[in-house]
Amino acid sequence: MTEIEISSWNEFVSLTSELDGWAFRGQQDANWALLSSLSRYLQAFIPDQSGWRTREERAIRIFRRKAHNYLSKPVALDDDLRCLSLMQHHGAPTRLLDFTKSPFVAAFFALESAVSDAAVFALNTPVLWNAPPVNNPLLTRDTIDPRKKGNFDRYFLQNDSQIIWIGEPTEMDMRLVAQSGTVVLPGVLDKSLDEILKEYHAEETLIRKIILPRHVRDEAMKALYRMNITNATLFPDLDGLAKSIKFELEVIWPRLIDDAVKPGAV
Repeated sequence: MTEIEISSWNEFVSLTSELDGWAFRGQQDANWALLSSLSRYLQAFIPDQSGWRTREERAIRIFRRKAHNYLSKPVALDDDLRCLSLMQHHGAPTRLLDFTKSPFVAAFFALESAVSDAAVFALNTPVLWNAPPVNNPLLTRDTIDPRKKGNFDRYFLQNDSQIIWIGEPTEMDMRLVAQSGTVVLPGVLDKSLDEILKEYHAEETLIRKIILPRHVRDEAMKALYRMNITNATLFPDLDGLAKSIKFELEVIWPRLIDDAVKPGAV
């Protein structure tokens, strides 16, 4: 994994403009490993890996059994990838890693709540789209496609193949559309994404880690605000609007307060 530390927001804009077609993921702490929420949870609380598959299967089964009560189209639960996406977007730990086709959306997620150096990971999807793992050349993207019936159980729940699949569900929800989202599905839970990618050899760099120092946050967040990249636009619902108020405290309200305390202000 290539690591780059930028010194300014303009440097980030320039750097990512060269990564056409890549996918991006922002993380608010540059020291965090590139792991799914399920991997982090299991590694933190369930050290015995022998039961991980059973626990993951049970979690998905429970969600499917109960989530239909809250869905207008419960048929979505029959599709493995759509079911995982629903779980992920409503807070359940899954093996999905959310990426976006926009480096600016990734930067927003990296910086919004960052109190230290953050990071944006860039994944070379144009190369990975057609690259199988060296040790398993038959496991092409099309072969392992989790949108095909039975493939999620066969290639991912087994938790024994160092593979990744990149793409989107057959039907995307509003949040995924708003975020220009795509997902990465790893074949194992005990390794970070960059470790899995060691099984994929290519002439070009497959993954880059762009470190965003703490001092670029203010400039970057103001630039993203001007681009209309906020929680309100990335999460097009009442939850997103409510989350967006946090940044209004930083950018808008201080100016209003300054004006309000000037002599003669009404």
